[in-house]
Amino acid sequence: MLEADLATLVLLCAAAGLAGCIDAISGGGGLVMVPALFGAFPQAPPAALFGTNKAAAVWGTAWAAGQYVRRVRLRARVWLPGIVATAAGALCGAWSVTRVPAAPLRLALPLVLVAVLAYVLARPQLGRSHRPRWAGHHETLAVMLMGAGIGFYDGIFGPGTGSFFVFAGVRLLGYDFLHASAGAKLLNATSNLAALALFGLHGVIAWQVALPMALANVAGSYVGTRLALARGAGFVRGVFLVVVSVLIAKTAWDAWP
Repeated sequence: MLEADLATLVLLCAAAGLAGCIDAISGGGGLVMVPALFGAFPQAPPAALFGTNKAAAVWGTAWAAGQYVRRVRLRARVWLPGIVATAAGALCGAWSVTRVPAAPLRLALPLVLVAVLAYVLARPQLGRSHRPRWAGHHETLAVMLMGAGIGFYDGIFGPGTGSFFVFAGVRLLGYDFLHASAGAKLLNATSNLAALALFGLHGVIAWQVALPMALANVAGSYVGTRLALARGAGFVRGVFLVVVSVLIAKTAWDAWP
């Protein structure tokens, strides 16, 4: 399906490592890995490239989620229902791909990201302290709604999913950026696994490319997670702002060539 020589594979692994590092901190690793795959295999079917991307990225995201959960307290009774809701949303989104046109989402995405960036910049203290807005069943419901909605978006379109999870954790839940990033990894790993299952069923994953990239992605995720945990919410906020700014430029370029 996808045949890569050694030099191409080395470059793809480097891209996967950088993507893992960025994604572990604030989300947005797809900004690096997806363009790298499309550049390496310009004639390949998009489904094969997206499937290979998911197969490579899910391991780094899952590894980062495990590391965050060990160091950042997230209540299981709140987040387990959110994981289930995210999986359901992602599967519904993936199912809807053939029925709902993605063009309106492509056009609207840069505008939504600009609003997110402006909102965070206008509130310098946003996400610097951890003050959960909800408690008990209300927090569980908020996480489920966040997971289902953004999971659906990930299934039907996808760019910026990790950053949207982080922003929702800060704005909707009242978390600091570190706790929001930890929760985002749990939900993003779930939506990636749901999409990966569908891609796998359709046989559109080039495992000979995906597996070396997955190893590099986990290595990058290790570095990014260590940086985030060591430097805290302020560092995650700064990386988040950079990633969203690049996402705006990239999605605007794609939407309005």
